[in-house]
Amino acid sequence: MPNIGDYESTYASFSWETPERFNFGRDVIDRRAEEEERPALLWLGKNGEEESFTFRDISRLSNRFANAARELGIERGDRVMVLLGKVPQWHVVLTGLLKVGAIAIPCADQLRAHDLEFRAEHSGSVAIISGAGGVEEVEEIRDHIPSVKHYLYVGGEREGWNSYDGLMDGASEEFTAEDTGSDEGAYLLYTSGTTKNPKGVLHTHGYTHAKRMEAYYWLDLQEGDRLWCTAGTGWAKSIWNVFLGPWSWGTEIFMHEGGFDPVERLRLIERYGITVLCQAPTEYRLVAKRPELAEVDLSSVRHATSAGEPLNPEVIERWKEAQGITVYDGYGQTENTLLVGNFPGLEVRPGSMGKPSPGCDVRIIDERGEECPPGEPGDIALRGRIPALFKEYWKQPDETAAVFRGEYYITGDRATKDEDGYFWFMGRADDVILSAGYRIGPFEVESALIEHPAVVESAVVAAPDEDRGSIVKAYVVLASGYEPSDELVRDIQEHCKKITAPYKYPRAIEFIDELPKTASGKIRRVELRQREAERAGSA
Repeated sequence: MPNIGDYESTYASFSWETPERFNFGRDVIDRRAEEEERPALLWLGKNGEEESFTFRDISRLSNRFANAARELGIERGDRVMVLLGKVPQWHVVLTGLLKVGAIAIPCADQLRAHDLEFRAEHSGSVAIISGAGGVEEVEEIRDHIPSVKHYLYVGGEREGWNSYDGLMDGASEEFTAEDTGSDEGAYLLYTSGTTKNPKGVLHTHGYTHAKRMEAYYWLDLQEGDRLWCTAGTGWAKSIWNVFLGPWSWGTEIFMHEGGFDPVERLRLIERYGITVLCQAPTEYRLVAKRPELAEVDLSSVRHATSAGEPLNPEVIERWKEAQGITVYDGYGQTENTLLVGNFPGLEVRPGSMGKPSPGCDVRIIDERGEECPPGEPGDIALRGRIPALFKEYWKQPDETAAVFRGEYYITGDRATKDEDGYFWFMGRADDVILSAGYRIGPFEVESALIEHPAVVESAVVAAPDEDRGSIVKAYVVLASGYEPSDELVRDIQEHCKKITAPYKYPRAIEFIDELPKTASGKIRRVELRQREAERAGSA
């Protein structure tokens, strides 16, 4: 059984074993294609249509696309923006670009023209590959991105664009992949840009090899599994768990093109016999609120994971009570991999991040770069340059240098570590609230808030206060059937005092219809902090 087993011995003995030359398209996909009709992808369209692909299919299709790309003039090292949603062509294009040796830039097809223009200019992209979801936004900026020479449309014919189908129709199924070195660029992944322009995170072909670690130990992939990771195609998590990780182990991926609906999500898990489920914390939270969670048959699911931001302990308990499913929380970043996680075979302590992943020397350090004693807050830091760590921020050497402190990469997140080596998340370094001498992590308060039946989602930030420096302020999205009132504010406050240390309760609560979020679904607490600062300035 491919789980962590004896954590200490696994952690001590792990080796990345990164080859000097590696091309995922050649060394994983093409080799898997040699196995007899091994399933690779089961796709469900938004209108109910289904398509299935074997590794042999993906190998042939990616060869055809690689030939088409090279015919267009895309060469090794070229940057190529990919604006495709949850469609099979996404996998084909990404695999083909790896074979060509180009650097792919996956972009969410919800990005607007301004976002796309920045990425195209900053990366020096030579081509944009888009489906219907992003094409109109691209049209708006064509005159402003001179580096882009090739426009490829997926989904039919469009004036001024090369047709994906047309190029694929005449392309050969034979292609010799570039013999790329493990230190060469493979992906340029842009951060969410919560405080300034996004940074381009350059990952290497060594990274594409390294993603097998978290797929093996955290996703716990086994022979015959069908994995559903619900992440959107423009984000690092999809590269991890909708592409590189599972296919490294020959695992079949399930992909649903449709949007998120809590009840439909449960029905699809049941209908398609999903064995390994990976969802965003928000999705687990919203499903946990539904009575249907206890009514459907999810017996096929033997393993479930969550990543993106910490998952509240009470949500984990709800899934356990309703279905007997333990959700294994994990922590990682666009810049790296799963750094810390709860692993099968390791005791899960609800609310904890877990322990460092094999191959990841993760520590809690202070401003001097010294390790903090148990229980003392500090910066989450990765020691050493592992192959899963990004190579650099594209064209931003100062930004690259700024995230290193001696031999450590500084994540920008803060946590504590207990006596047993478990990590406990506090929040982003600039999210931690200082109030009357107390240091309060927003996640602790949000975890208490979500246990109240009226609360669907919340975000906790510091609000300036003359006496205390700052107070804890909660923005709350209410569940159906509840209306804002002073009485409800007091009830929620009293609830929080009972759940967590009284000094942490939100002294101010504002009800809001929707929390501001990044395109990848992460709460933009920075926007709420700015709102509070502006109000204090006006006052």
